[in-house]
Amino acid sequence: MLQQSSYRAFTLRDLPTIPQVAAMPPDLRLQLRAVASVLPFRVNRYVIDHLIDWSRVPEDPIYQLTFPQPGMLDAGDLATMTGLLHREASSREVEAAVRAIQHRLNPHPAGQVDLNVPIEDGREVRGVQHKYGQTVLFFPAQGQTCHAYCTYCFRWAQFVGLEDMKFAGKEAGELVAYLQRHPEVTSVLFTGGDPLVMRTALLRRYIEPILAARLPHLASIRIGTKALAYWPQRFTEGPDADDLLRLFEEVQDHGMHMALMAHSSHPRELQTEVARAALRRVRATGTVIRCQAPLIRRVNDDPAIWAELWREQVRQGAVPYYMFVERDTGPKEYFKVPLARAHAIFRGAYREVSGLGRSVRGPSMSATPGKLVVDGVLEVGGRPYFALKFLQARNPDWVGRIFLAEYSSTAAWLDELRPAHGASEFFFAAEMDEIRRRRVRQRQTLGPRSGASLRLVPAEPR
Repeated sequence: MLQQSSYRAFTLRDLPTIPQVAAMPPDLRLQLRAVASVLPFRVNRYVIDHLIDWSRVPEDPIYQLTFPQPGMLDAGDLATMTGLLHREASSREVEAAVRAIQHRLNPHPAGQVDLNVPIEDGREVRGVQHKYGQTVLFFPAQGQTCHAYCTYCFRWAQFVGLEDMKFAGKEAGELVAYLQRHPEVTSVLFTGGDPLVMRTALLRRYIEPILAARLPHLASIRIGTKALAYWPQRFTEGPDADDLLRLFEEVQDHGMHMALMAHSSHPRELQTEVARAALRRVRATGTVIRCQAPLIRRVNDDPAIWAELWREQVRQGAVPYYMFVERDTGPKEYFKVPLARAHAIFRGAYREVSGLGRSVRGPSMSATPGKLVVDGVLEVGGRPYFALKFLQARNPDWVGRIFLAEYSSTAAWLDELRPAHGASEFFFAAEMDEIRRRRVRQRQTLGPRSGASLRLVPAEPR
């Protein structure tokens, strides 16, 4: 089994030193550099040596999941970047082109900045997002990187060096105070990035104040992580791994549910010896592992892959949780799957698993109004329609409500759908517009020091 000391990250500057990349044709290496200059690239030795099947590159799904691909940029943008790199343009010229492209890629979809960051007493609550009443997301500053980056990542803007694109909070005290003011919150989700890149001692600085506050309304603490896939040694080796598992137990000793929200995109990620050992150790603490991932073209857009993935999760005691639709941000054109096909893939996989695998929900969109699932395709008067349902919503009265949209074989997101039967707008549209207007008025009251961004403190992945 690999040792902690063997962890090594490879970023843009290290791309030519990866032997498998160095063996590629020069024009392809140039294209990889061009894409990695715009979108975040980080991989590690474990992924390279144990997850990627290099005999299948470039079609290998884990390679597609972790290495930049030429098609991830618009053809014109790719030509611009390769041209600049080929003629060794100045860093200032390259940087200007990179920033222009990044800002065109919808860096914060679904109102993450404009609508999700709480505003109280004329200031934004830093490092917090609160879209749905029961759940608060917290972005610990030292956890805003990952052991490796997914090429599809909808939070890619966290990792590209733009301070105005980052969420991060340094103080647990502010989070606890916010939770004390909001008794409707029953769950806190630590997210990023990946909070488990932090040493456990740092993670404790955020979690222990919550435990000490003994908030009667708080029922669960969740940690969103890809570590089980990209660096499972985080849970298996050394005193810091043991301390992390003790922390999970302490959460439960305080009467709360501890959940690891594992990003699990392909069965191969769960099938190595060390990954299996990591899952066993986490489960032994009483922590529940819930698995989720987006449906990603070229990676897992096949019902057989999802059925195998869900069966593997059940076999190892994890809970299949969500199949997401790839968000409308970053390299979405390269990875997106139309909703009609997404539903067909979900249904095809769902019918191949037992009831234990049918805890999963999807295909789900985390859109601006809320989290919607494509619940089915039905015929009314001889015409097909999408049946959609809110699983979560900005207005809790929308939750569970089923509504229809015109069927489309090409639409891949909510804003590409039309209401059924010629209606001018969906039932929630007018209220959603009012929510936006209220938010604009709120933001006009912000003080000069307000903002959702803080300079990030680098963390050494563990």
